[in-house]
Amino acid sequence: MNAAPEVTFELRFKAPYDWPRVLRFFAGRATPGVEVVEDGVYRRAIEWHGETGTLAVRRHPRRHCLVVTVQGPVSRHADALAAHVAVMFDVGADPARIGDHLGRDTLLAPLVEAAPGLRVPGAWSAFELVVRAIVGQQVSVKAATTLIGRLVARAGARIEDHAHDGTAWRFPTPAALAAADLNEIGMPGKRVAALQGLAKAVASGAVRIERPDDPRAPGADFATLRSALLALPGIGPWTVEYIAMRAWRDADAWPATDLVLMQWLSARDASCARPAAQHARTARWRPWRAYAAMHLWNETADRAAGARGG
Repeated sequence: MNAAPEVTFELRFKAPYDWPRVLRFFAGRATPGVEVVEDGVYRRAIEWHGETGTLAVRRHPRRHCLVVTVQGPVSRHADALAAHVAVMFDVGADPARIGDHLGRDTLLAPLVEAAPGLRVPGAWSAFELVVRAIVGQQVSVKAATTLIGRLVARAGARIEDHAHDGTAWRFPTPAALAAADLNEIGMPGKRVAALQGLAKAVASGAVRIERPDDPRAPGADFATLRSALLALPGIGPWTVEYIAMRAWRDADAWPATDLVLMQWLSARDASCARPAAQHARTARWRPWRAYAAMHLWNETADRAAGARGG
C-alpha cells in the first residue's frame, strides 16, 4: 500500500505567540471525531474543493513559526491551505501593536502583561462555528461539545480506513444537516429549527456566511454578513459578533451581551454596571476589541482553571 501523500510547511508569526492558550481554547471546543488537541498538536479532518485529508498544526520548538502537516489527497492544495490556516491561527497579528493600544487601559494593562502573545483563535469554517454557537446557546461549553458530537454522528460522514480515531469524521455539510433527523438529540425544538433553518439557507445559497476573502466561498462585507445572519430565526447579536471575531476575522468585533464579559467589566469598574457605560468603556479598545474580549475570557479561564468564556 502506498503511503498517503503528505506536505509540511511553516507559518511564521511575530513573537510572542501564546501557543498553550491557543491550544487550550481549541481543546475546550473541539468537535468530537472531527478535531482534537493532543501532545501539543491540533489535528482535524479537512476537505478542500472535494479533496479530503488531515491537518496537524504544532509550534516549532525553537523558531517563530507554526509547523503544518497536511496528509491525504487534499495536500495538493497546500498553497491555498497555507493561507487559510494562517488566518485560522491568527499568525498575522502584531502583538506589540495590539498590546500597546490595549495596555493603555488600566483594566486591560495587567491582562496584556500576563498574556502578551494572546491570539484570537479562528475557525476552519464559519458554518461549523455558527452551528457550534447555536448549539451552545444557554448551555455550558462541555454540554455544547457533547451535542456537537451527536450532530456529527447523525449527519457527518465517517472517513473509511482513517488511522486517527480523533479525526475520523467530516463535519456535516449544510445540506446534510438540513436534512438530518435531529429528534431526541437533546436540544429544544426551537433551537433545532434555528439550526436547520440556517443549514437550509446556507445550502441553498440564500445566505453566505464565510468570511469575505475565503477562497472556497467568498462572503460579503462585514455589515452585509451581519445583517444576513441576524435575519435568521434563533440568531442574535452575541452569535453574530462571536462569528465575526473568530470566522470573519473582524478584529473589532465585540459580543457585548456575553455574560462573562459583562460580569467581568461590572465587577472591576462600578461605573460599568449598565450596558451603555460598558459600551463607552469598550469603545476605548477599538479597533482591537476582539483581542480585548479574548483577554477577558482568558483571564476568567485562568482563574477558573478551565475553558470558560467564548
